[in-house]
Amino acid sequence: MSSNMQRQAVPLSRSEKCIVGTGLERQVALDSGVPAIAEHEGKIVYNDTEKIILFGSGNGLSIPLIIYQRSNKNTCMHQKSQVQKGKCVKKGQILADGAATVGGELALGKNVLVAYMPWEGYNSEDAVLISERLVYEDIYTSFHIRKYEIQTHVTSHGPERITNKIPHLEAHLLRNLDKNGIVILGSWVETGDILVGKLTPQMAKESSYAPEDRLLRAILGIQVSTSKETCLKLPIGGRGRVIDVRWLHKKADSSYNPETIHIYISQKREIKVGDKVAGRHGNKGIVSKILSRQDMPYLQDGRPVDMVFNPLGVPSRMNVGQILECSLGLAGSMLNRHYRIAPFDERYEQEASRKLVFSELYEASKETSNPWIFEPEYPGKSRIFDGRTGNPFEQPVIIGKPYILKLIHQVDDKIHGRSSGPYALVTQQPLKGRAKQGGQRVGEMEVWALEGFGVAHILQEMLTYKSDHIKARQEVLGTTISGGTIPKPVDAPESFRLLVRELRSLALELNHFLVSEKDFQIQRKEV
Repeated sequence: MSSNMQRQAVPLSRSEKCIVGTGLERQVALDSGVPAIAEHEGKIVYNDTEKIILFGSGNGLSIPLIIYQRSNKNTCMHQKSQVQKGKCVKKGQILADGAATVGGELALGKNVLVAYMPWEGYNSEDAVLISERLVYEDIYTSFHIRKYEIQTHVTSHGPERITNKIPHLEAHLLRNLDKNGIVILGSWVETGDILVGKLTPQMAKESSYAPEDRLLRAILGIQVSTSKETCLKLPIGGRGRVIDVRWLHKKADSSYNPETIHIYISQKREIKVGDKVAGRHGNKGIVSKILSRQDMPYLQDGRPVDMVFNPLGVPSRMNVGQILECSLGLAGSMLNRHYRIAPFDERYEQEASRKLVFSELYEASKETSNPWIFEPEYPGKSRIFDGRTGNPFEQPVIIGKPYILKLIHQVDDKIHGRSSGPYALVTQQPLKGRAKQGGQRVGEMEVWALEGFGVAHILQEMLTYKSDHIKARQEVLGTTISGGTIPKPVDAPESFRLLVRELRSLALELNHFLVSEKDFQIQRKEV
């Protein structure tokens, strides 16, 4: 699980080496091919954001750098030069770091101050409480690049056109288009803005003309084609800066090849409620609340903690390594040291990990003259204070600096709501999924749960108005506008009609009857 989540980690705007590592970070970074490495020794004769020129052994070597490219996971890939002009470098030396490397070592997350304690229920069930410092100081800020594309085809009524003259659209939606109808490079776009203006020709319906019009067109033999707006619009949650526009023209000899336009939009995302964070021991959680700095629990030297994890997430899962990492990280930050500890170090000596952690905490306590870092009564723990009241908490708390990653599962990509939207043609029920503006499924077991609470009206809404009862759906709008009461649906919903039609295809007729309670009269109802 831990390996999976390191694979899902997002490169941050400012990366940081881990204080406690395994020693494989450098090898992983080199094997990934992300850092630029000197192929031979020499002197740096030119250096900027786009390339580095290394001169040595009688020839010059130009090394191009990656600048703000999109990865397959829509994250941002770029390389930052780590050498200066005029400096001499050796073979194998790091010339440029990648988006997730620092000094040629893998750097996916940040070392943040963490306390393991419950806090008002906000970190129950693997939720995580974080400080506003992580937002305002861009500790967990990442850049994401999305690609939007559109193609132009030749239809039976003529070719599609790219233009900035789109009828029936408000001017502010077209404000970022150039004279060709494509969004201007560097412009800021919001949800719903037009990225590429496109018109598709189509024949007008005869019924849309007046009778005199139709007669004249029939006499003169005129055919009028109208155009339909099929622009590329920025979808929900896609606000950002246009960083690249590519118009791929078709070859002169191939008339059937469509033209394709790619728009690349960069987005800056701070950490927010609903984002997923994780350590390197499978200890993952969702951000539940962002608390102001003054309200966070603080240490005896006055520093507020950055994250509050739930201690109940440790014993049942038996991933106690996170506690040792947490404490050793605190000692390392105080002593300005980095540790590279091989896995399974217990094979060298009994309790080797615990002895190392306690000895480093003791040394940090002595060197910094902070006795609270290592207290013999409860080693590894410290008394901390409630930021809201200033009173100390009843029990000592484990505090430390583990390495925490921000994962690709972000709330901006998952949040979804639907008021009304498209329906399936066959069942007439709302579609499924965020991409199709779909609804939430109320399945068999959800219906049982609602039945258990006796919410009859909600049940009826879910199974009729909000689902596949076409007539009731149409009546809701009118009665809502006029302020009347919504009429009860009397006939069968579409899914029942579909069942009847499928049974009829098997030569089975299904009818239903209403039996009066008073006189037991049977009244046949047509499906």
